[in-house]
Amino acid sequence: MKNVLPLLLLFFAVIGSAQFGKNCEIRQLKFNFISPGFEYELGLGVNSTLDIRAAWQLGLDPFTADPIENYDFFPALTVQTRFYHNFEKRFRNGRQSYGNSGNFIAPAAALLAPGTRSFADNDNDGAFGYVGIVYGIQRSYDSGFSFSIDAGPAYYLGAFEGGIYPVFNVSIGWIISEKRWCLGR
Repeated sequence: MKNVLPLLLLFFAVIGSAQFGKNCEIRQLKFNFISPGFEYELGLGVNSTLDIRAAWQLGLDPFTADPIENYDFFPALTVQTRFYHNFEKRFRNGRQSYGNSGNFIAPAAALLAPGTRSFADNDNDGAFGYVGIVYGIQRSYDSGFSFSIDAGPAYYLGAFEGGIYPVFNVSIGWIISEKRWCLGR
């Protein structure tokens, strides 16, 4: 609990000092089909956004003896602070940035709620999560179709022995609503 207050203060400081630029959408809401759920992306700065996803997500099952080989779908809340690094290059090459179409690097955190699982001969009823860094691409089209893929290493924590494992997220769906900010691009 002691660590939650500084994180909340940092979050609100980032939101409060955000200045919108020419490259990112101010906000957009998407529905995902691959991981059924919703995703909300909020523009924080010239090339950065806050992405929040609530969905049924495929993930490692760290409550098993070999988590790398065991996957399952879990209800999850995922948060990323994306920094899009190639908007200018896309503009120079005549490509659009609609829907924050670009490549990004992002610190990522997730909270997954698997329900009751057995681990080390004990029933565990708690959630688990991860924190890490991912690299990804996102593409959106005028029709509203959107997809993103990101992957990277993350430290998993919960009622088990934590460890560093891979994270891989895929979102395929449609932009439901958006607020444009890309001026002249």
